[in-house]
Amino acid sequence: MAILDCNGKKIDLSRPAVMGILNLTPDSFYDGGFYMTIEDQLKHTEQMIEEGASIIDMGAISTRPGSTEVSESEELSRLLPSLNAIRRQFPEVVLSVDTFRSNVARTAAEQGADMINDIYGGRYESAMFETIAALGLPYILMHMDQIPMTMQQNPKYGDVVAEVAFFFDRQITRLRGLGFYKIILDPGFGFGKTIRHNYQLLHRLDEFRKPGYPLLVGISRKSMINKVLAIQASQALNGTTVLNTIALLKGADILRIHDVREAVEAIRLVGEMKRVTSDE
Repeated sequence: MAILDCNGKKIDLSRPAVMGILNLTPDSFYDGGFYMTIEDQLKHTEQMIEEGASIIDMGAISTRPGSTEVSESEELSRLLPSLNAIRRQFPEVVLSVDTFRSNVARTAAEQGADMINDIYGGRYESAMFETIAALGLPYILMHMDQIPMTMQQNPKYGDVVAEVAFFFDRQITRLRGLGFYKIILDPGFGFGKTIRHNYQLLHRLDEFRKPGYPLLVGISRKSMINKVLAIQASQALNGTTVLNTIALLKGADILRIHDVREAVEAIRLVGEMKRVTSDE
């Protein structure tokens, strides 16, 4: 799937793409409360696009470890005014909506969303896969153990890579049974995984590569950096770039990121290395 069709907008994944994060929440782990006005959201979106983001991922519910769920009406009240404003201002950019609710996904698509990003990977509502198949928009299938409130309470796996791969295979089979194939895989770094689990996933990231299914990595400023380096998320830009570079070398197709310029630079440098070495 070198060309990803997002509601008629094309993303060429022969070179990795950048998904810029736009949190509309007051309580996300790094930038909660940063962009609470539409003016600030438009300004930040413009900056991310100018720096090279192909996709803007909008989230109206915090899913940080220990977070509590907000109601569907609250999610929509946060999301829709911003989605409409950004869609009008930036008609060509691909807009992804980070939601696990089928009705929110459907409503967002009606208001101009081009992609759905589901942290539950279809586990939250039985109607989500049928909704996604009907919408025909690219769908990010993420793995998460448990729910955000409890996911970091002693997560256990026999083999985390094998278990995430099994989850992907099972959910892909269900989606394909509905005639749906626009699936992007996200191993869910930090979602129900220990530090060790996260680094095992990163080390063996290439095992998730499946022809036709782009691989998304969301490591940006997460605890797998901060706990190892004994720093805060605000200090984790350098660590994020290091791990994104490893992810690119392991085959990541999309980087979900807070800091777009640095991710674009990593993509360019890794791409140059691959280009030069392929000529030898």
